[in-house]
Amino acid sequence: MFRYRMGFVMVSTAILLLSASLMFSAETWRLGQQGELKAVSAEGEDKYLLVAVAQIKKLVNTGQTEAVGEALDKLKKDFPEIAGPDLDAFIKAEMLFSKGKFTKAVRGYDKFLEEYSESALFEAALDRQFAIATAFLAGRKRPILKVFKIKGYATGVKIMEKISDRAGLDAPIGVKAAIAVAENYEKREKFHEAYLKWEDIVFQWETGEIGRDALLGEARCKHAAYRGPKYDASNLTGPFSAKNYYENFKLRYPEDAEELEVDKILEQIEQQLAYKQFSIGEYYQKMGNKLSANLYYDMVIREWPDSKAAEMAKKTMNENLDSEKIKK
Repeated sequence: MFRYRMGFVMVSTAILLLSASLMFSAETWRLGQQGELKAVSAEGEDKYLLVAVAQIKKLVNTGQTEAVGEALDKLKKDFPEIAGPDLDAFIKAEMLFSKGKFTKAVRGYDKFLEEYSESALFEAALDRQFAIATAFLAGRKRPILKVFKIKGYATGVKIMEKISDRAGLDAPIGVKAAIAVAENYEKREKFHEAYLKWEDIVFQWETGEIGRDALLGEARCKHAAYRGPKYDASNLTGPFSAKNYYENFKLRYPEDAEELEVDKILEQIEQQLAYKQFSIGEYYQKMGNKLSANLYYDMVIREWPDSKAAEMAKKTMNENLDSEKIKK
């Protein structure tokens, strides 16, 4: 696991550095047989870039950590035009990441992002923070007081939120971070928080695949947030409800709605609404107020005639009628 992470870090760093060298140097370079960099013509540039990356990857895969560090130092010396405090700060954070010291690495990247917002490595630092946040959202534990460890969900959310704030929801990594937060909240059944995050995404991305998925997320979260007939039904019906969002989704994306069987979900919502009103009737019945109970039963029968609740309402109303006849 450590070797994989180390390889991922150093190879990506090498790509960044070598790409930068090719971009800003007047000449094109390649690795010689002894590992030295040599100036060559522009022809075959891509080939030599791949060779250079492969060489560094080989060092990483064989666990030659010191050699990798030396290779990076050599790059800085050979290409002073790309060396600077921003590169030093970035590599420092990268090393912390490679050692699995995620919390310290995040602080390092934060410092880098705050101080070097114009650096060519800015996007790379955001990408690395995204990787760390993803690990925390997946359940990676973080130390508390150097003794205890707790799952770092909150830390992952916080990092993702910072990424979205820095990049903006109109940037790929910004919206990607927001989606990761929304999905994680859903997974942990924090449906209200997930809904709010999907709502933010819809506000920025009203159309396209992202907008479609976010609208579906709003509908899904509102439906999942309904806790049953003993609780408020505003999550099921109303201007900002599961029913409204699913109907909107069906209208805008009919083919997707058919594939996802949205009609069945809407039918389920209707059944839930009917039973909600029936349960209110039951409450009045238990309180001895059959008149009010029958009003609710009658409403269920009229508005949801094909529902299971309507069948139960008819049965209960008939029983109430029979009991009244017996009393007379």
